[in-house]
Formats: sequence, C-alpha cells, structure tokens
Amino acid sequence: MTLDVKLSTLNTKHQPSAFVQAMADIRALLNQRILVIDGAMGTMIQRHKLTEEDYRGERFKDWPSDLKGNNDLLCLTQPDIIKGIHKEYLEAGADIIETNTFNAQRVSMADYGMEALSYEINVAAAKIAKQAIKEYQEENPNSQVPNSKFVAGAIGPMNKTLSLSPDVNNPGFRALTFDEAVDAYYEQVKGLVDGGIDLILIETIFDTLNAKAAIFAVKKYFRDVQQPELPIMISGTITDASGRTLSGQTLEAFYTSIMHARPLSVGLNCALGATQMRPHIEELSTIAACYTSAYPNAGLPNAMGEYDEHPSDTAHFIEEWAKEGFVNIVGGCCGTTPDHIRHIAEHVKTIKPRPLPTLEAAL
Repeated sequence: MTLDVKLSTLNTKHQPSAFVQAMADIRALLNQRILVIDGAMGTMIQRHKLTEEDYRGERFKDWPSDLKGNNDLLCLTQPDIIKGIHKEYLEAGADIIETNTFNAQRVSMADYGMEALSYEINVAAAKIAKQAIKEYQEENPNSQVPNSKFVAGAIGPMNKTLSLSPDVNNPGFRALTFDEAVDAYYEQVKGLVDGGIDLILIETIFDTLNAKAAIFAVKKYFRDVQQPELPIMISGTITDASGRTLSGQTLEAFYTSIMHARPLSVGLNCALGATQMRPHIEELSTIAACYTSAYPNAGLPNAMGEYDEHPSDTAHFIEEWAKEGFVNIVGGCCGTTPDHIRHIAEHVKTIKPRPLPTLEAAL
C-alpha cells in the first residue's frame, strides 16, 4: 500500500483538545513506567542500499544536483520505506517514534537546492509516522494500550551554528543570523504540527543558541495559532570527555539555558556510547526538574565509522542507568537498530521510572 502524502488531502488543523490529551497521556505513562524512544533512522535507511535513482524517484528525476544522502527527501520519494522502518521500531517496543525530519528545514535543505520543499517534507513525514502507528495498532489489536504510542517531530541542530564562526580567520563571522534560524524552524514546526505530531523533539543540540532559536520558533508558532503547546522534548549532545557541548557549555549550563522552555523532558543523545554517557546522565538526573531522556549511540564508531556494540550490551548499560533511577525515556541513536530497541525495551520494562524531584518554593 502506497502512502498518499498529497498536501491537498491533509487536515491541517490540530484540535486544541488533541494537544491537551497528548500531554495528559504521555505524562500518565511517564509516571507509570520508563518509555522507549526509537533507534537510528539513518542506520536503517543505509540497510536499504538506496541508489541516486531511488532518492530521486519519478518526481525529481531531472533535479540538477545529486540527491543521494538527502534522507528527509525519502518521505516524498520512498514513503513506504520510511513507514516500514517506523513499524519495525514499533514492533520492537518503541513508545515514541521520531519523524524522518532531522535536516528538514530550509537552512539544511539548501545543500540540495530544496528549500521550498521543507514544509511539504515535514507534513509528509508526520503523516507517515502517524500512519505507521495506525497500521501497527490495527495489526496488533490485542496488545495495545489506548493512546500509548506517540509521534515526536524531530528537529535537528541545522548544519550551521549561531555561536561559532566557520572561518578561523574571522571569529566574529556567522554564517546564519538568529532570525534566519527562527524562520527556518518556524516553518518546520508548522509542517510537523499540520502533519499531526504529538510531541516536539529538539535534539542533538551541540550549540545551545540554535536550540534557543528552535524553542523561540515553537513558542511563537503556538502563540500565532492560539493553540496550547505540544509537549517539548529537548536533547543535547556532549561531544567529548570534558562534559561540554561543542559550543563550550557544561551540562548544568546547558540545562539552565533551556529550562525556561518548560520541557516535558531534557536529555542527551548522540556522540557518545552508553558507557561514556553514563556520568553525564547521572549528573543530569540530579539537576533536571523535568523527566530525563537518554538515547546513546551503539558504542563508539570503529575505524570504518561503523558501530559494533551488540544490542544486549547497549541494553545492559541502559538497564543499569534505569536501576539507578537516572532516566524516564531511553532508546538509541547512531548505529542502533530495532534489535537494540527490542533489547532495551525488554531490560527496562519492569524498572520503575525516575521520580520527578520535589521542588521547594524560593524564599
């Protein structure tokens, strides 16, 4: 069955009650158990060994630049492949699946001359993920808890940074302005919401200023449409053993910089394997006033840039975090597969989630 992603068929109005319900449903689940987010989309796409022609499809067969590697475009040219990957993760035990939109804003899409397609890709990606959940639930009618599967609209860090200069000879130069970043993220948020997402996930943050642009865009969008905000998940990236982001912030500074967004969860993903991420997740669990998330890579890459950590090993490490009370949401990033998610889900299913801290009112 081919998924119809034509914009003319879309219901682009999210009812306010759906927003409130999404928050209530996921909060109720987070208080009951540890939730599982999916694994790597890129890793699974690579398994399909797609050609340039596969990426182009019929619609873009005469596009003037190479398109292979533009994974977000596959939401338009190979929607069944993306839907199939979502369903594999759902079958593995994922409670939250991410849209295939990591780079689907006009700043990153400019690499392919496809800025004008950003909105369409985001709408299509959200529709694909929602359809995957619908089909999965229809195929597994006896194993479903109502309203227990969620689509998170994935918003990546962009390929340009607001805090750092790309020119070593001109440290004051910036390739992007804050307003340009906000405009790009705003369009992406609109597409994701129009497509029907349940959550917003601002992830793989290496530059907190980029994340602030995304947060501002989210807040502005919901103010403009006069609807309650969808729950926001925020996930940063610690890039090395120093415990700092690429733009130089410590974990505590990063959290302090984004806590004004009142996120549903804050966490870490990418860059590190579970072993290397452990001390940072422990620290985050002690300072975060919201739920915490962690989805590490499948270890560190080998000499060929591939990931070798076995699913059982990743699950063992994450199970230990869960037993220590560090996490509320777990899953996998680069190199992880449905097998990793299946093992993770099995290892944490009986462990109590991290309780939210009790905050004292300031004097």
